[in-house]
Amino acid sequence: MQGYEEYDYNKQFDPATFKKIVEYLKPMWKNLVILSFLMIMTAGVDIIYPLFNRWAIDEFIIPGKTGGIGLFIAGFMGIFVLQSFNIYFFIVWAGKIEIGLCYRIRRDGFRKLQDLAFRYFDRTPVGWIMARMTSDTGRLSEIISWGLVDMVWGSVLLVGNIVAMLLLNWRLALLSLTIVPVMGVATFYFHKLILKSYREVRKTNSKITGAVSEGISGAITTKTLVLEDKNLTDFQKLTGRMFRVSVRAAVISAIFLPILVILGMTGTSLVLWKGGNGVMQGTVTLGTLSAFISYISIMMEPLYQIGRIFAELQNAQASAERIFSLLDEEVEIKDSAAVMVRYQTSDYGVCESLPEIKGSISFEGVGFEYKDGERVLEDFDLQIKSGENIALVGETGSGKSTIVNLICRFYEPQQGSIKIDGVDYRERPLLWLQSQIGYVLQTPHLFSGTIRENIRYGYLEASEEEIVQAAKLVNAHNFISKMEKGYDSEVGEGGAGLSSGEKQLISFARAIIGNPAIFVLDEATSSVDTETEQIIQKAIQEILNDRTSFIVAHRLSTIRSADRILVISKGKILEMGNHEELMKKQGHYWQLYRNQFMEEMYQAI
Repeated sequence: MQGYEEYDYNKQFDPATFKKIVEYLKPMWKNLVILSFLMIMTAGVDIIYPLFNRWAIDEFIIPGKTGGIGLFIAGFMGIFVLQSFNIYFFIVWAGKIEIGLCYRIRRDGFRKLQDLAFRYFDRTPVGWIMARMTSDTGRLSEIISWGLVDMVWGSVLLVGNIVAMLLLNWRLALLSLTIVPVMGVATFYFHKLILKSYREVRKTNSKITGAVSEGISGAITTKTLVLEDKNLTDFQKLTGRMFRVSVRAAVISAIFLPILVILGMTGTSLVLWKGGNGVMQGTVTLGTLSAFISYISIMMEPLYQIGRIFAELQNAQASAERIFSLLDEEVEIKDSAAVMVRYQTSDYGVCESLPEIKGSISFEGVGFEYKDGERVLEDFDLQIKSGENIALVGETGSGKSTIVNLICRFYEPQQGSIKIDGVDYRERPLLWLQSQIGYVLQTPHLFSGTIRENIRYGYLEASEEEIVQAAKLVNAHNFISKMEKGYDSEVGEGGAGLSSGEKQLISFARAIIGNPAIFVLDEATSSVDTETEQIIQKAIQEILNDRTSFIVAHRLSTIRSADRILVISKGKILEMGNHEELMKKQGHYWQLYRNQFMEEMYQAI
């Protein structure tokens, strides 16, 4: 986590970023129009209020008359009620836009995460992704929706105030507007400072989110290694930095906004000085001066809000840049344009029927590397017959999992080709292959929900009969039936309510329910006890029958019945044959088997 450094985004105001935000707002244009209309109405009423004060002073208070006051009261109550409705409805519509924008961005973000290749997750910490999908998205939606409220209201109110002042007394109006250029200079200066500060806030927040995520997922490891104090110290450094950059950002914003207020009060002072002389000379009525003072005070509020929005938009750009870095991430493994046209595929489905996978697989001159210069496979060749059971053994890092991951097209070779049934698998839709693969990991992941839901996850259209049949096939039905709620039993988060063996059997049922043509077992029995392993081995013999299968094995006793065993070292096949043939050679496999057998005998004593 500490070694991951986020990309430094655009240092200046970036119109392209806000153009992307506008694209997300387009489907909600009706709501935007309604909200804008409501804010115009709200600003219009605010502009009218000082005119009522002028009316009251000049027509009733100064002359000491009450004639026509009923009309005044009725008019005042009318605009008061109108303003109440305006406020209620603009809160409702702003909320709709905020939630709608947040939903659309998170939907597309989640969809992109489904499409991205494993390589993206190899290099990007989970915490950073979570920060983009949660805090950044929520903050951006809030700023845009409520920023629109204040921007439309502030702009209309500002222009309306200026027009009203010009109509009342153009000399006083021009005098009060002399402060506007100074405000513009101050705004431009603080723009850069605020943008830089808020970008640093969001960047540090991501590091904190990542640290929390790693702390939760690695809690057991932390305790066993007694690293609590070190982790706490590292976390305190992050939170301390977050405190400092947040305070700096808040201080800059806090300095910026009072400057606007001070400039506004300067304008008010000028009006009082000049307008007061006009009242004494009889060229300006007291009601007009009162209205002018109200307009100056009101004008400072939209300037204040526009300044605040301007500061918030810097925060919005910082959040948006991070969000769109995810949404714009290039999908490395995807169907080519030719494949999509030929098979009429969409992002999440195949529209045209495809040939059934028989299961023959060939590696032809395959070269692959995870990082530049770190070659895992070089000119790798392998021919696998349909229905053949292949076991892969070798030391850690030898390339076993890389081979099966390439077969599943989780990664693609940089050189050479991999063919399924004689056709380069890049010439067929991605989902066509992956929907025909059953994959069981060493540590299976179960989703929160019931056992039934987890088994059906491998084939959402499965009937109750198919679910039970899959469980029986992998010898999971017996223990499921003994549970209080049977298939409706909750597995808990990550399968916490089940034993390791039970989780593994459910993962087998989930993998087999879709009747895959290719099966992959990646160290599937290494984390269970001997008794459970025997149950799983019996299940494996049932489900792998007549299917092309790959077993990445640690316990060599589990692969004795494999059609072919490949001994892999540094991306090369050192030996190949069945158990009896390799034992007769007394080579690498014989040595591995002998050492493991002696180790197991020693542990049994």
